[in-house]
Formats: sequence, structure tokens, C-alpha cells
Amino acid sequence: MNATLVRSTRLLLVALLITGAGLLVSRTYADPARAIPAPLTDEPPGNATREVVVLAGGCFWGVQGVFQHVDGVISAISGYAGGSKDSAQYETVSTGETGHAESVRVTFDPQRISYGRILQIFFSVAHDPTELNRQGPDGGTQYRSAIFPTNAGQAAIAKAYIAQLDRAHVFPADIVTRIEDGRTFYPAEGYHQDYLTRHPDNPYIAFNDLPKIRELQRAFPELYRAEPVLVASAGKAAQ
Repeated sequence: MNATLVRSTRLLLVALLITGAGLLVSRTYADPARAIPAPLTDEPPGNATREVVVLAGGCFWGVQGVFQHVDGVISAISGYAGGSKDSAQYETVSTGETGHAESVRVTFDPQRISYGRILQIFFSVAHDPTELNRQGPDGGTQYRSAIFPTNAGQAAIAKAYIAQLDRAHVFPADIVTRIEDGRTFYPAEGYHQDYLTRHPDNPYIAFNDLPKIRELQRAFPELYRAEPVLVASAGKAAQ
């Protein structure tokens, strides 16, 4: 069975079981009662209008969907990072044996949103950074929490931010997010791009990912964009 179908079918079965018990609730990653502070250290102002960071936090459908709704984000493309080019295909990555993580390449305008704010959204809304090698119903190293910085400054800020959040005991458990330098990003197959927007009625999306968009709007109203910035190209997304 296709791995995408397996993912949706597994979530549908869980939802049906919970519904039958009268307990169906939306999953959210951020606790509305707990504010996730911004990084104490952020990038200094500059003249650049484009910057890139690659983020991994479970299934890339939801992570992409979140950042497509963030004002200041120029593009968010689903893909793979952490392994080789030869193994950067969905069915292969889904084995959990390639070193890849399902990831999203976020290109943003630092004049409109800072790198630190991107990280704040990542830790607050996009995923649960305390889950080791899994997110929600998905398990395996391909679903790990990771940041793939594109320069040394990004890596240093991410490390400092993780330490800041752990010191403040913002989460009930330690953050397990890995900082993985020097990794190449490979765009995913075209059918994975804009998946949240194109399939809002998919049980996996409705239960696991749409709550993230609602939480983004609630927690970051000043950064929420109602119309997502979608991947324009068809087929495999262009580099």
C-alpha cells in the first residue's frame, strides 16, 4: 500500500475509534495557556531580502501548511534533508533507513519576519519539539525534530534558543530538536506540495494539521496570512 495512503488510513482508524467513544478532539501542539517566548538572541538587522532555513517536525504536510500562512514567508517547499540524493524519494524515506527527515525549506524576507520569529513559530505551533523520532501518529527518524541551518549564525541562534527554552522549562520535557549542519535539501514529489490546502478533508489533515493553522492564527495574529503562499510549479518542485 502507498505510504501516503497508509498514513491517512491509520489516522482515519484512530479518529473513528475515538469518535465512537465520543472523545474526538482536535490535536494541537502548543498549549494555549503557555506562551512560547521569542529568542533572546536573533539575527542583527541587515539588507538581505531573502533567507532560507530548512525545518523538520514530523509530516511535512502540516509544517509546510503552517509556514505558507506566515506573513513574510516567500515560499515553503516540502522535501527531504539529512540523507543522500539517491534516497530522496518518499517511499524510500518512509522506511526510516535513509537518514532523511521529512523537511520544509522556508524562504523568508528578513525585512518582514526575523529568523528568530520563524523559530518561535516552529517551536510553538508547527510541531512538538519534545517528541523523539515521532510526531503524533507517525514514528521513525524520518519524523524527527531537526533544524538544518544554512549558515553558522543560524545554527548558533537555534542552539541558544533551545537552551533558553529548556532553562525556562517552557515544555514539560526536554527539547530533542537536533541541529544538523551541512545537509542538502531535496524537494519532494509534486503530489506532496500544498497538500494541506488541496486536501483539507483528508482525515489526517483535519485531525493533525488544521489545528496548527488555527493555533497560528490565535497565537500570532500579527503574522497570520489568510491566503497561503503556495508552490507554483507542478510535478517535482524546482530547486
